[in-house]
Amino acid sequence: VQLQASGGGLVQAGGALRLSCGASERTYNRYVVGWFRQAPGKERQFVAALSRNGGSRYYADSVKGRFTISRDTAENTVYLQMNSLKPEDTAVYYCAADKFLIVSSYSDAVQYDYWGQGTQVTVSS
Repeated sequence: VQLQASGGGLVQAGGALRLSCGASERTYNRYVVGWFRQAPGKERQFVAALSRNGGSRYYADSVKGRFTISRDTAENTVYLQMNSLKPEDTAVYYCAADKFLIVSSYSDAVQYDYWGQGTQVTVSS
């Protein structure tokens, strides 16, 4: 599956952005989809994941209550709604997908087979 991430930009602290991750396959809802981010000089970090068919959502503690991951099956797209953004949310955000992950691996970037290009999110203070 090919993934296309978009929606990044520059926003002030407290603002919001919505990232999109579109897929080339109509069976996208059969994939686990995750969002990760990487700030300069830091390792790639788990942000959120959505189970197959969107039944369950998982979040990093740092974004719980502020970010929401969701899926629009008709649009073949997974979204990451980011509210109450903080300067420490600044990073390149990547979406990833995999058909066969188990829950315990959702936060492990190495386990994902398919990746979109990154989209830059910059939050100014």
